[in-house]
Amino acid sequence: MNLLTIADLNLRLKSDDEWKPVLKGISFDIQKGEILGIVGESGSGKSVTALSIMKLIPEKIAQWENGKILFWNQNGEQEVDIIHCDDSKMRKIRGARIGMIFQEPMTSLNPVIKCGEQIMEAIRLHTSLTRKEAKKRVIDLFNEVKLPRPDKVFDSYPHELSGGQKQRVMIAMAISCDPDILIADEPTTALDVTVQKGILELIKKIQEKNGMSVIFITHDLGVVAEIADRVLVLYKGEIVEQGTVTSLFKNPQHPYTQGLLACRPPLNVRLKVLPTVDDFMTYTPSEGETLMEALIQKQIVTKEERVFTHQKLYADKPFIQIVQLNKIYPIRKKNLFEKRAYVNALQDINLDIYEGETLGLVGESGCGKTTLGRSMIRLIEPTSGHVFYQGKDIRTLNTSELRAIRKDLQIILQDPYSSLNQRLTIGDMIMEPMKVHHIFGNDTERRKKAIQLLERVGLQEYHLYRYPHEFSGGQRQRISIARALAVNPKFIICDESVSALDVSVQAHVLNLLNELKHDFGFTYLFISHDLSVVKFMSDRMAVMQSGKIVELDDADTIYFNPQTPYTQTLIASIPKGI
Repeated sequence: MNLLTIADLNLRLKSDDEWKPVLKGISFDIQKGEILGIVGESGSGKSVTALSIMKLIPEKIAQWENGKILFWNQNGEQEVDIIHCDDSKMRKIRGARIGMIFQEPMTSLNPVIKCGEQIMEAIRLHTSLTRKEAKKRVIDLFNEVKLPRPDKVFDSYPHELSGGQKQRVMIAMAISCDPDILIADEPTTALDVTVQKGILELIKKIQEKNGMSVIFITHDLGVVAEIADRVLVLYKGEIVEQGTVTSLFKNPQHPYTQGLLACRPPLNVRLKVLPTVDDFMTYTPSEGETLMEALIQKQIVTKEERVFTHQKLYADKPFIQIVQLNKIYPIRKKNLFEKRAYVNALQDINLDIYEGETLGLVGESGCGKTTLGRSMIRLIEPTSGHVFYQGKDIRTLNTSELRAIRKDLQIILQDPYSSLNQRLTIGDMIMEPMKVHHIFGNDTERRKKAIQLLERVGLQEYHLYRYPHEFSGGQRQRISIARALAVNPKFIICDESVSALDVSVQAHVLNLLNELKHDFGFTYLFISHDLSVVKFMSDRMAVMQSGKIVELDDADTIYFNPQTPYTQTLIASIPKGI
């Protein structure tokens, strides 16, 4: 029985006084008790489709040329056409009949209202429960979504919870009124693989228990395989392929679908270069071979090649040595007379990094990965220990000496949105570090270098004069890479630099990082929670847990023969498809 029918939906959105087509003839049904996956890159129309169902797109920027969004009741009778539904009717449907988990829980939750109060507001708006009954309902929901200490979470503000916990609060809010349909818009993007697995299992369990339908939106086909019954693939506002999860994975028909499947780093083989969606959209295979075979077989790294490379790589002395590095943070006291408590973010870290290698650092959020990366270059001051770079202990350098050595040690930060100054043009941002380190004699030479760097990372000269808000996430990450290259560094820390990108954009950025490493001889510390990405990028891999390195070895060795239960759990949590 259908609960929702979208028929020939066409939508245009207003941008810079121009109406641009966003959805083109979208048609699909959602059945009662079904989990429907919607997959595609950023800009394909996934989230716009979800917002259309909730009628959350402001009418002044939206034009519905034709089409219908029909919502049916449990008796199979048409209840309303959402496109022509008035605001008062939609307020009764949103939350009560159709719930939604938004993509970013930190911006979706009100930062100045306690989590429990936010969910109580939704419950009391759509039901006749008293405040006491609503609070009990919220505590029960927190137990259902497996939040630790529900009473404490009820009185916590969003900033006091981890990313996974905030996402569980959002799930509790979305299901608080037992909706018929739950829309989950990228609910696991940028989460650890273990947290992601827990969220997927939770949504599946709640769906089976309540018998509701789920529309699960993501850019990752591997995630869809873990949860969906049926899948739609969106490309530039059109459905290019749909079918069951099994048929789509085993026999994808459209080149775009094949590209989405192929551009995630494979786990069974090691590739020199990741295939991209563009490869599949333009490549013509020889007779008798598939696109997947044609593109992947040519890029496989043999075991012999890898052994030969590592013999040369590890024959020299370490490039950077970390000795007994510790970082202790004080925990905020709840009252004046309480004894101060501390957390050990880094505990006796010993690590060697060799020139020309990529050392992968993997672990869950909060394990100390970013703290280690920043402590190495003293963006965070370590509590104790040593970091030796070319024989110099970075911890003993004064301000001027540290500034000079930072030219060699650069970092690409996790969030390309917040790490770029919104008030500066891209050219000014790339030229600024050149000025600080007195590279080139004038701005004309620096501008010429900035143009070369932009072209090197796949952008154009005219981008030099634009501002960060005019770029996509993938383009901003390329700008961050260009800025890091501006001072000719020798060592680059990549801190979760692809975690929030589409798998297709991620493939482009990973290929670019490897290409730059080959051309300029960079050494990387590659930090990520995604073990499949770390395996593809790394020569060696270090696994961190609770501020300690619990395993360190060749990346392939760790993946195929993990020694610790923690590493085994991380590997078991990777979405592997069908």
